Amino acid sequence: MLDFTRIDYLKNGNERQKKAYDVLAKYQIFEKLKKYSPILAGTVPIEIDIEGSDLDIIFEVDLRFEEDFLDDLMLSRCIPQEVAVEHSIINGEKCITLNFMLEGFPIEIFGQNKPTKQQNAYLHMVAEYKILKEKGEEFKQKIIELKKQGIKTEPAFGILLGLDNPYEDLLKY
Repeated sequence: MLDFTRIDYLKNGNERQKKAYDVLAKYQIFEKLKKYSPILAGTVPIEIDIEGSDLDIIFEVDLRFEEDFLDDLMLSRCIPQEVAVEHSIINGEKCITLNFMLEGFPIEIFGQNKPTKQQNAYLHMVAEYKILKEKGEEFKQKIIELKKQGIKTEPAFGILLGLDNPYEDLLKY
């Protein structure tokens, strides 16, 4: 299995993965913010992204010290000065989300007070990766087609696998 905690696997991936690697490496997001244990999650690492898919970077953030995290982001010069910050509660846990563009890539930064390897975005991606390896290229192309029709990733897996609640059921893989 790929080590998703590092981004160097992107160098040997498809063209979009290589471009993502170049952008992420250029801005040194993972190096400059390593104390937050960043991981690139979502569809790009597992090659089921479509045009317009964002780069989802998850972070472990103690939201009691949210200002420190935001200061570190700004000081890192990894993100634009003007960026919208959104707060939410997911499964009873406070979260912070920042969305912006970086050299043609939509970027979503997601922070939660939970180790990144325990966050649902990471766990879903790992489960989806395993399923894609098990089911093969035809299954992968069906997922991509469903995504092109506007269906989100987890529901797309749910449709093809017959899952009642894909967000919960994928966590069992």
